[in-house]
Parts: sequence; C-alpha cells; structure tokens
Amino acid sequence: MRQPHHVQSLERGLAVIRAFDATHPELTLSEVARICDLTRAAARRFLLTLADLGYVRTDGRLFRLTPRVLELGYAFLAGQSLPEVAAPHLERLVSQVHESSSLSILDGDDIVYVARVPTSRIMTVSINLGTRFPAYATSMGRVLLAALPDEELEAYAARVRLDRLTGRTVATVAALRAELDRVRAQGYAVVDQELEQGLRAIAVPIHDRTGAVAGAVNVSVHAARATVEAMRRRFLPPLLVTAAAIDDDLRFHVHPVAHA
Repeated sequence: MRQPHHVQSLERGLAVIRAFDATHPELTLSEVARICDLTRAAARRFLLTLADLGYVRTDGRLFRLTPRVLELGYAFLAGQSLPEVAAPHLERLVSQVHESSSLSILDGDDIVYVARVPTSRIMTVSINLGTRFPAYATSMGRVLLAALPDEELEAYAARVRLDRLTGRTVATVAALRAELDRVRAQGYAVVDQELEQGLRAIAVPIHDRTGAVAGAVNVSVHAARATVEAMRRRFLPPLLVTAAAIDDDLRFHVHPVAHA
C-alpha cells in the first residue's frame, strides 16, 4: 500500500529511465509504454519531459538516454567515502593476483558496483560503476546478505525470486539460506558459475568505522584459470589483507570540507 506522500508521476518517470539498459539502449515510444505499463500518451509526456531536461535524446522515432543521467548516480557516489578509500587497495590487489577485483554495496535485493579494477574481460556483459546483479547469485551479494540482521534476511528470503541464470544457480530458498549460514560462519563467499557460465568469484566483507558491514570486495576469474579450491588458496589470503586495509582506512577517513 502506497503512503499518502507517494508521488506516482515521479515513480513513473524513474521507471522510464530504468527501461533503458545495456540490452535496450534505444527504445521506441511503444516499447517504453509496454515496459513501464504506461499508455502511449503518458510515455510520450515522460519521454519528452526527460528530453527537455537533457536526460533523453530522440531522432523522432527512437529514444536514448544521454550521459547526463550519470549525474543521478554520481551524486550518490560523490558522497561515499568507500569507493574513494578502496580504489588504491583494489589496484594493489589486482597487481598482485592479476585478476579483476570489484567493490559493491547492497541496494534492495541487488548488488551495485561502486568500484572496479578489471584486467581482462571475462563476462559477456560489461561491468561499469552502477551495474546491478541479483545478490543471491554473486559472491559479494552473499557476503552482504549474510551480514543482514535475521529479520531482514527472513524478509528477503520470503520475497526473493531465484531465477536460474545458469544451470548451477542456487535453485531453492532453503539451499540459499544454508549457503548464507556457511558464509556467516567462514567469513567469505565463493560462487562457482552461478551468475554466468565460466565465471568464479570469491568475496569478503568490508566494515565501516562502527564495525558494520558496509560493502564487499571480490576477485573474479575465468573458471579455466582456477578451481574453487585454488581460488581459496591463492586469492582468499590477499583478499582478506586488502579488506583489512580498507577497513583500517575507513576507520580514520574523514570527508574533505568543501570551501566556497
């Protein structure tokens, strides 16, 4: 049930922006209306308003987001100390293990990438700042889910839809809960080709100055280059060292004061 303060037009305008993604960088008016469950007239008003504001451009038939939409995400990232603090540590880790490393936070039921240092491309989809994946199918997501208070984890388990992204993706809530219990006990998560075939990843948590889990950092590798056991042996020790260094920096990090 929506609250009295809910502004439906704002919700619909944001839905129009989210209709565009890597698979659908350009959409027609009819496609936007269908994806957002809007009438053609309503979709047209939202798209033209976004065009007036500089967030969308059109050739008269196809609509596409403009780089200005990045301002919406940068406003969030600019206020976060975590990516700023973590970046040099991720670079050091990548130079040591020669595999890609990323940092993400939990947003709703998804992880969102807020920092990344890639080596070679090992996924069919590109990963950029702001890329989202379902938490249940990722190593970083499982670290973040395992850190949730019990009542929040119960609510998540009650609503999550476990889409089979590969033949290895966790299939039941019971299996997911068992895996999250394991992550809680051991302090790290390994995901073996559950998000994408051929991709393995290992992740550990990052803590803020209060000791709460603020994010997760991972190392990802093509399955042909490392078995699960090899990942634990080769990547977990430097990953834990990196996480501890980020934790230490976050404990003493202070946002710079802006001057007029």
